[in-house]
Amino acid sequence: MNEITINVKNLIKEYKLYEKPSDRIKEALKKNSSYHKDFRAVDDISFQVKKGETVGIIGKNGAGKSTLLKMITGVLKPTSGSIQLSGNVSALLELGAGFDAEKNGIDNIYLNGRINGLSKQEIDDSLQSVLDFADIGDFVYQPIKTYSSGMLVRLAFAAAVNVKPEILIVDEALSVGDVRFQQKCYRKIREFKKNGTVLFVSHDTGAIASFCDWVIWLDDGKIYKIGEPGEIIEEYLSFMRYDIKNDEKMLVDTSGLDDEVAENEDNTCVLSFGNQSAQFVKISLRNSEGKLITQVSSKQVICIDMELMTRDAIEFPILGFNLKDVLGNELVVTNNIFEKIKIPAMNANQTYHYQWKFEFPQLHAGDYLLDVALAEGTYQNHEQIHFVTDALVIKCVDDRMYQEGRGKIVPKDIRLINMK
Repeated sequence: MNEITINVKNLIKEYKLYEKPSDRIKEALKKNSSYHKDFRAVDDISFQVKKGETVGIIGKNGAGKSTLLKMITGVLKPTSGSIQLSGNVSALLELGAGFDAEKNGIDNIYLNGRINGLSKQEIDDSLQSVLDFADIGDFVYQPIKTYSSGMLVRLAFAAAVNVKPEILIVDEALSVGDVRFQQKCYRKIREFKKNGTVLFVSHDTGAIASFCDWVIWLDDGKIYKIGEPGEIIEEYLSFMRYDIKNDEKMLVDTSGLDDEVAENEDNTCVLSFGNQSAQFVKISLRNSEGKLITQVSSKQVICIDMELMTRDAIEFPILGFNLKDVLGNELVVTNNIFEKIKIPAMNANQTYHYQWKFEFPQLHAGDYLLDVALAEGTYQNHEQIHFVTDALVIKCVDDRMYQEGRGKIVPKDIRLINMK
């Protein structure tokens, strides 16, 4: 299928920004006077989407994703450039957009259908399937202003797919639904993408990787990169979680850490505590070949790369880490004593570079957080030197390989790379 269904050329959307409302009036009254600053929300974007393709759009907040989709759907008019669409479009943009808050669910189903070109008979014929999919019970007879965000997205998605579009556009709205309904929607999208075209905006990179044939990465209103999902998402996660100019995470500066909060180069704060006789200076996550990564798969051999700077000598160092889910539940707690790996004493005023290689446990796809810690003494009696909370964020991707060993670390080794 080589038919082009979406053709975007040199698309620009500019807004005039005024410091105060009166400046808008002054500019209207005074010819040749400017009281505004021009802001480009979308800056010279071009791309084509073929029939049957599903394209993901990612980018940080304010990158221009929603503005782009609103222009494609006709909600906003471009400042310049062109958009050509082949086929009818159904969009799920801002939650409840296009609905009448005073009308009930059924009235809004008919309203949405007529706006999208369906006849009353066509809506009559499909009404029951929409109600079954939305599954909001008797609330369908109540004004939608009484709906929760979850009920609203159920009705909105059911109505959007009901018009049998050739192009489906979804912008983050599914994130407010419950897990069961999200899965129901994703199954519907998989069914739809067999013959239709999908533009899919989401901060859920796992969903992007699962659904999309290729990905557009927007940054500051421009296309930063286009490519295959795995490659783009890996770089995007690095961009969002690390300093893009540095392949390692800076936890503290070399002047020492006296406060309880360490600050990264990208101004992200992480909580830390301890007596500070040594400090983690840099921490990164790498694969078995030493390449910086931010996402892993179950059973993959990975490496925590750590650089430590000592102030005092540490006779009996204990190096460890905790792996947690996003709710803070500890899934793995380990250290070199648990793993029966001896770490030699550390001298004062030196920098030590360690690599802890291990097999990532069998876990569900999702985000996980890693604490790192250095202590001194024995397991029963020790003093915390430097404990850094949420030092790394790791995305586990679903590789469909369900093996034994869930929640269990298989140690490989801990190596001292060098010391200065």
